[in-house]
Order: sequence, then structure tokens, then C-alpha cells
Amino acid sequence: MICVVEGAFELRSIDRTGEYRGLFHVLGGRLSPLDGIGPEELRLAPLIRRIQESEGGVILATNPSVEGEATAVYLEGLIRPLGPRVTRLARGIPVGGDLEYVDGSTLAEALSGRREM
Repeated sequence: MICVVEGAFELRSIDRTGEYRGLFHVLGGRLSPLDGIGPEELRLAPLIRRIQESEGGVILATNPSVEGEATAVYLEGLIRPLGPRVTRLARGIPVGGDLEYVDGSTLAEALSGRREM
């Protein structure tokens, strides 16, 4: 399994949970055309090589920002034809959150991503 993150801070955050025991790949940023960051500025060639050499799936763990979402969609388009299972981190209401203060977008994500109890 390869978990793709934007940078070292995200890697450390995921690693601290103790729940993920696979490999990490740091992109070195995220797509941001307005800031002049395109695919050629990200570490994509090493990612593709690693995916081709591995047998596991890929977790796209980019931030839930507009740029992070665009990066995840772009990566999914590159990775899916290679054959691995591609998943995205779940999104929704944080533990301890109050529904009264949750924005509509987050609440919509939580509703669409609900699971059996």
C-alpha cells in the first residue's frame, strides 16, 4: 500500500495515528495553476515507478482544499489505468464537532460517506 501525501507534515500526522503501516510517497506540493504549480513540479515519475513495482493499492491523502481535491482527481486519472485500487481518505464531521457549526459542504460529504453501525 502506498499513501500519497502533499508534504512531510501530512506524513507525520498520518504516521502519528499508528493506524497506517504501509509506504508513503511525498509529492512535494499540490497542483495550483494560479501559483504556477503544475504536474511537472510534483514528484510524479517516482510515484508511478513505485506503483508499478508494488502490488498494493494507493491511498490519496491530499488535503481537502480545492487544490488538494484537484490533485487527487489528477492522480486518480494517472494511477487507475495502472491497475491498483485507488482510495481517498474519508471526510466529514470531526470528533467533538457540533452539527450546528459544520459547513454545508462538510455535512454533505459526511452524509454521502456514511457507513453501517
